[in-house]
Amino acid sequence: MRILLDESVPERLGGLFQGHTWSSVRREGWAGLKNGQLLAAAAGTFDLLLTADKNMEFQQNLATLPMSIVIVRARSNRAEHLAELVPAVLLALGMLQPRTLIKVAAHG
Repeated sequence: MRILLDESVPERLGGLFQGHTWSSVRREGWAGLKNGQLLAAAAGTFDLLLTADKNMEFQQNLATLPMSIVIVRARSNRAEHLAELVPAVLLALGMLQPRTLIKVAAHG
């Protein structure tokens, strides 16, 4: 799967997604794009946007998503807190349907 890390996700998490290719919004030159513009720009190159933006699901028409979105919710957006969710994200990727939005959250 081709994963795009949103600006809200530290780039160093990319290396934890073994078996998948990844890049970041910053690396692609898309920093600062609004969510809808970002999804449109990324749709031809990436299968999934990984974000910590909790408002993403309310800002997009979920019926017409151009790519899948995984929203991660950890104690903070710090790399060590988000890294705790990577095993759950990898598990979710195995069941993810195209052009859907799911949330992966820390428990406790």
